[in-house]
Amino acid sequence: MFKIGNLNLSSPFILAPLAGISDMPFRLVNRSMGCELAFIEMISARALVCKNKKTEAMLSVGTDEKPLGIQLLGSDPLIMRQALKIVERYRFDIININAACPVSKVTVRGEGAGLLKDPVKLQKLLKAVVPGTVAPVTIKIRTGWDGLSINAKDIALRARDAGIQGIFIHGRTKAQGYGGKVDYRTIGEVKDALDIPVIASGDILSPVLAKKMFDETGCDGIVIARGALGNPWIFRETAAFLNTGAVQQHPSHYEVRSTMLSHLRLCTDYYGGRVGTIIFRKFFAWYTRGLPETRPLKGKAFRAETPEQMKAIIEEATSSFSSLFPHNPWPDPKVLRPSPLSAASSFCRFGEP
Repeated sequence: MFKIGNLNLSSPFILAPLAGISDMPFRLVNRSMGCELAFIEMISARALVCKNKKTEAMLSVGTDEKPLGIQLLGSDPLIMRQALKIVERYRFDIININAACPVSKVTVRGEGAGLLKDPVKLQKLLKAVVPGTVAPVTIKIRTGWDGLSINAKDIALRARDAGIQGIFIHGRTKAQGYGGKVDYRTIGEVKDALDIPVIASGDILSPVLAKKMFDETGCDGIVIARGALGNPWIFRETAAFLNTGAVQQHPSHYEVRSTMLSHLRLCTDYYGGRVGTIIFRKFFAWYTRGLPETRPLKGKAFRAETPEQMKAIIEEATSSFSSLFPHNPWPDPKVLRPSPLSAASSFCRFGEP
């Protein structure tokens, strides 16, 4: 059992809020592979308060998508409180304040990782917003602004004292972005200093690296981000590896095909045929990443505009998987196990919590 505030979880593996990626179809595919807690895309508090239509659309969630979290980006206490009142009607299970985004257009406004430069101001912000919701409030931070200002422990202690009920920490500085080595030592120091859950992230790209994070930091949970792109199986494979020590085989080409087709169907049901197909293009590239046999098909995939065109490309691409991943737990693609993703067609739009 894993607990953050009043939220009880059976799994310590969490799907990250990935901008432009963590829509409902993506979340549902990963949930079907063992992801329990997922986040919607990062939400700008100011854009939400200003009723930006694109931002409002991100609040579309599945009727049975529980537990589900939301991550808010902002630095103005008043704006943040107003945003929390808006999202409260959706009954998110957990709130996360973003103090980790390294993108320059965010940090120049003093948001995201920009908050790490002034721990006192960040603490005041948290004290202002934590009482504004009944859901547990957490924060995502980095180890510091740069290598000369590693202040994650200080910020984590201040956040706890402000009422934060969980610390999400990416093991890099803002200056590192997503490159360079993960700082396991600092994450471990944060964990040792706190009596609230610490959830770590950074280079969790495989079950082996997930175990490394747990072993070297003592963290309570992990956030999977890039490791889930084109690889939703990472959730079940990581659970199996931690339980048995055995590395599972790659899914058969039948299962890869079934998952890709399910993901495409979710996209087209949710966005419509043409838009859903276009959105799925990037996922096709991730599902087939590193496979030279499918490289010529990626150009075709990025020109596909109908579900039928994309389906044909998926069939052709996954047929080439059979020589790479010959094991076949399912005898025929026509008798694949029923997909648990059919609930995706039921969702709430903004204003319909």
